[in-house]
Amino acid sequence: MPWRIASIIFPVFAAAGIGWLYARWKRPDLASLNQVNMEVLAPLLVFWALAAKPFTAAEFLDLTLGGVAVVLGSGLLLLPLVPLLRVQAKTFLPPMMFTNTGNMGIPLALFAFGEPALPAAILLFIVEMVLHFTVGLYILDHRTRPWALLRMPIILALLAGLACNRGGWIPPAPLLDTCRLLGEASIPLMLFALGARFSEVGIADWRIGLWGAVLCPLAGVAAALLVRPWLTLSPVQDSQLLLYAALPPAVMNYLLAERYGQEPEKVATLVLLGNLGSLIAVPAVLYFTLP
Repeated sequence: MPWRIASIIFPVFAAAGIGWLYARWKRPDLASLNQVNMEVLAPLLVFWALAAKPFTAAEFLDLTLGGVAVVLGSGLLLLPLVPLLRVQAKTFLPPMMFTNTGNMGIPLALFAFGEPALPAAILLFIVEMVLHFTVGLYILDHRTRPWALLRMPIILALLAGLACNRGGWIPPAPLLDTCRLLGEASIPLMLFALGARFSEVGIADWRIGLWGAVLCPLAGVAAALLVRPWLTLSPVQDSQLLLYAALPPAVMNYLLAERYGQEPEKVATLVLLGNLGSLIAVPAVLYFTLP
């Protein structure tokens, strides 16, 4: 089992490490890299995953509800601790709630559970992203308008893929193959960009960062375990939900904190130490969830 876990997490962290090393050496244009990924490659991956194979809404309904419960439940569980940690809720809670479901979650699910688990991993990524750009932005700024989501290519790809699936129309094989070819490139690019982004992040308050590294996976897994008795999940979906719950803070938390002026240095520390802490949390969860 230890060797199997190592073989799953090594490619993920190695790819991120290569991104970090390259960024320390060359300083690539991460903004353009992420723009191509989020506006072209990732939407194609989403469309392919949803349109290529028919499925029923009932297959993923409980998993979707579980994903929502993990994100919101993490925030509710940790809210009483905010005064004890002497940190602003706007600074601490978003990184604890909104995690690396894209950069890390999709590749981990792929390596741990195989290609059949990819649609569920993408679904959980979309759940987290939609909540991040609605609830998460509302936490940072109550004037946020969630309708901006409808202009995001990845949401449009989601709607198009669902329309094809629910309408019973499977696109021609050459089109799907093109979407898959380009879309699958987004997975290693996500990991590379994750590592590269960390080359720009420093540590401002290591104590709050350590607390975050411990509490983020604990709160997520606790929320998943609390709602699990009310969900009807397959064994693989159950394992995916627990892995999803244990993921570290997303880099997007730092970018949004910088944009809204919400103590970006502390958020950067929470993100950096949280992702380093995932070297312990993720293998621990995989040990108990791998079939």
